[in-house]
Amino acid sequence: SLPAGAAAPAEPLTHPCRPRSRSPPRCWLRSNPYQANLLRDGVRRYLQLPADQTVLILHAKVAQKSYGNEKRFFCPPPCVYLSGPGWKLKQEQIKARDLGEAGFRVCGYMGLDSMGSSLMETQKLSFEEQPDAKGFSCAKALYISDADKRKHFRLVLKLFFSNGQEIGTFHSKLIKVISKPSQKKQSLKNTDLCISSGSKVSLFNRLRSQTVSTRYLSVEGGAFIASARQWAAFTLHLANEHCTRSEFPLREGYIRYGSVVQLVCTATGVTLPPLIIRKVMKQYAMLDVDEPISQLHKCAFQFQGSDRMYLCLSTEKVIQFQASPCPKEANRELLNDGSCWTIISTETVEYTFSESLACVREPVSPVPLIAALQLTGGGDVAMLEVQGEYFHTHLKVWFGDVEAETMYRSPKSLVCVVPDVSAFGSDWRWLRYPITVPLLLIRDDGLIYSSSFTFTYTPEQSYIPGQQVLSDVPQDSDKLLDSIHQEFTRTNFHLFMQS
Repeated sequence: SLPAGAAAPAEPLTHPCRPRSRSPPRCWLRSNPYQANLLRDGVRRYLQLPADQTVLILHAKVAQKSYGNEKRFFCPPPCVYLSGPGWKLKQEQIKARDLGEAGFRVCGYMGLDSMGSSLMETQKLSFEEQPDAKGFSCAKALYISDADKRKHFRLVLKLFFSNGQEIGTFHSKLIKVISKPSQKKQSLKNTDLCISSGSKVSLFNRLRSQTVSTRYLSVEGGAFIASARQWAAFTLHLANEHCTRSEFPLREGYIRYGSVVQLVCTATGVTLPPLIIRKVMKQYAMLDVDEPISQLHKCAFQFQGSDRMYLCLSTEKVIQFQASPCPKEANRELLNDGSCWTIISTETVEYTFSESLACVREPVSPVPLIAALQLTGGGDVAMLEVQGEYFHTHLKVWFGDVEAETMYRSPKSLVCVVPDVSAFGSDWRWLRYPITVPLLLIRDDGLIYSSSFTFTYTPEQSYIPGQQVLSDVPQDSDKLLDSIHQEFTRTNFHLFMQS
C-alpha cells in the first residue's frame, strides 16, 4: 500500500554551484571523522540493499463522539500495516540473540493521545501476516466519550517486540470530533466537513444499522469486494460529465451530489468506471440534489450511462443493482440496503526507518517526516531547509552517502549546507547526465530515516567561452556516469531538487 504519505514533487530550483572557498559557520554540526567514516560505510551498504521498516497508519479524518453508556466505535477502525524487509531482518537478529521463538513477534497498543499510561485505556493489537507479507492489525473498539471535550485528537500507536523491547511510538494525523453527521445543507464557506476532489475516502455499508453487519469497500486480488475485516482508502476524483472512461480528465473543487466521480484504490490503483454520486434519503436516491457532500453522509453510486444501475454489495461480493423508479416522484429512485453507502474522509501517515547500521537499543521514535524542501542562499554556500514534523537535535541530513552540516531550528525545520559535489569523490569532467542522490535523515546512533525526496545535480549544457571542448571521451566514462560519487570542475552546474 502506499506508501502513502509522499509529498507532491517540488518545483525544480536552479542555483549555480562551484567549489567552496570557505567553511560553514561553527554552529553547524557534523559527526567527528571516525564516526563519519563508520556511518558512511553503513549508508553505502544501506543504499545498495535498503532494509527499511515501514509503519503505515490508516484512519478516518473525523470521529463521532459517544454519549452516555453508548460507545460509538471509530468507523472505519484505525488500521496498522507493517511492511519492508527490515522487519524480517530485525526479527532474525532477535531470534538469534534470544534463542527463542516467541521474542521476535511484533505487538502493540493503540489509544487516544493525552490518555493515562495504563494499558487498560488502550486496545491491544495482534499482527497477522498477510499473503503480501505485510503485517496487519486494526483497533476495532476505540471511541471518544462525551467526557472528552476536545475538538481534535490524535491516535497513539506503541509498538514492541514480544520480548519486551520497545520499537517506538507513532502518532496519527489530527482527527476532528463531531457529534453526529450533519443533516444541514453544507456551505462551502465551512469546508471542514466537505470532501474535495483528489482526497481519500472510505465507503462502508451497515445493513439495518447494525454494527456487526458493517462491510467496507475494499480490493482483493485486483477485484472489488465487501470486507468485514479490512477497508481500503480510495482517491475520489471529480471529472467532466461528458467524457468517456478512457479520457476522464480530472477537476479540482469540492464533490457535490450529481457529480461524475471515479474511485481509485490508493494501494492497488484499481478503479471503478465513472459513477454519479447521489444523496440517499430513507433508501431513496435523490436525483435532483446538487449540494456539497458532507462527512458520514449516506450516498449511492450510479454507473454513468446505465439504466438505474448502482454499486451494491451482496455478502462479500460487489455487484450492480437496478433501482426501481418512483412512480409518484420522478426525482427519486428506490434502492436496496446494499446500495446505500456511508462516506468518510480518511488520512494516511507513513513512518519509515532502518536499523541496518547498528543494533539500536533506543526506540526509533520520534520518526521524522519530511514534507517539503526549500533551497535558499547563493554564492559559495547554498542552504537547504528541510520542513516537516518530529525533528530533533540528534538528526543530520545526508545527501546519499555524504553528510551535510546540519542545524536544528525547530521540531518542524532543519537547515543544512548543501554539500559541494567534490565531497562525492571522483572525476566530474565527463559528466553528461543528471546525478540524483536520495535525501536521508540519520540519527547520531546510526538509525536511518529514509524519505521520498531526492536531490539532483544537473550539468549545464551550454558552452562556456574559454573552456576546452573535450572530444575524446575515455572508454570507462560510462562507469563514472553510473556512480554518484562525482565532483565539480570549474563548470557551472544547475542544481534542483525533486521528490
